[in-house]
Amino acid sequence: MASSSSSPAPVPAGESLCQKRILSSRLYLEVPPSKAPVIYSPAYDISFLGLEKLHPFDSAKWGRICRFLTREGHLEKKQLVEPLEACKEDLLVVHTEEYLKSLKCSFRVANIVEVPPVSLVPNWIVQKKLLYPFRKQVGGSILSAKLALERGWAINVGGGFHHCSAQEGGGFCAYADISLCIQFAFVRLNISSVLIIDLDAHQGNGHEKDFAHDGRVYILDMYNAGIYPFDFTAMQYIDQKVELVSGTETDEYLEQLDKALEVSKSRFQPQLIVYNAGTDILDGDPLGRLKISPEGVVTRDEKVFRFAKDRNIPLLMLTSGGYMKSSARVIADSIINLSNKNLIELGSQLG
Repeated sequence: MASSSSSPAPVPAGESLCQKRILSSRLYLEVPPSKAPVIYSPAYDISFLGLEKLHPFDSAKWGRICRFLTREGHLEKKQLVEPLEACKEDLLVVHTEEYLKSLKCSFRVANIVEVPPVSLVPNWIVQKKLLYPFRKQVGGSILSAKLALERGWAINVGGGFHHCSAQEGGGFCAYADISLCIQFAFVRLNISSVLIIDLDAHQGNGHEKDFAHDGRVYILDMYNAGIYPFDFTAMQYIDQKVELVSGTETDEYLEQLDKALEVSKSRFQPQLIVYNAGTDILDGDPLGRLKISPEGVVTRDEKVFRFAKDRNIPLLMLTSGGYMKSSARVIADSIINLSNKNLIELGSQLG
């Protein structure tokens, strides 16, 4: 509740330090109007001595999405926005010193990314080949909130590391980019209400723990309850939970989504939507275990963008999980569809 007193409450020391870090960060770049609010760096793509092939995640997905968009004339390379890497001071806005220190141990990182041989690789190589690409994507997620407020929408072609919380990584997620981008938005963009729509196949336990007692953040999470992470503590902090069963098909999925969006509309009035748009819901995905068609994913994204546009709420999209080679094509097709439906304006429309 807001205090009726005219003098502001003192800011706790930890909070004040976080504010200083956010205000002194270089991540909020000025982006010229000639660029589209589509954020990507070639540094996103992970090529790690072949070890990336030991995890089902397509670690070149991000670059392939952009190549589809540029080669097919929807966007020029020069219209993509290149983010800066999130530095240690940026990461400390959410993460503890202890957690960041733990990433200097290759064994710890191997557990987080679920590739055991990473534990045998010298940590400087792990930092350069794996954690640096993640930190670039975090920079992209943080910048995407600023661009969404300026342009009405933004897409970080990476990010969406929703299993990572302030103190713990997991599920291929080493940094809590969702929590970070929201904390930056609260301080730098003068907003006080954010809706997270998490439609990755997995429960977004990281941001759920980070915003457990923060009434400024409303979480709608629609996920397969029969797969990882089974985080029952984090489940208590979901404001609106839609639990699916393995094998859920497209029509049922889209029907559940329509109902969920309708409910959230009456419950919460956000100033920003963070949309975690995982494509691991696709039929055939080895980890998501749902049966959503490529066309269903395109329709899903269209519904979320329309929901935001109809209510004039800025939206940022993160691509999150998706463990098949076909994911990149589906994401590109979805972005093209959003452009065709005038829900976003790509480079070819910017002129």
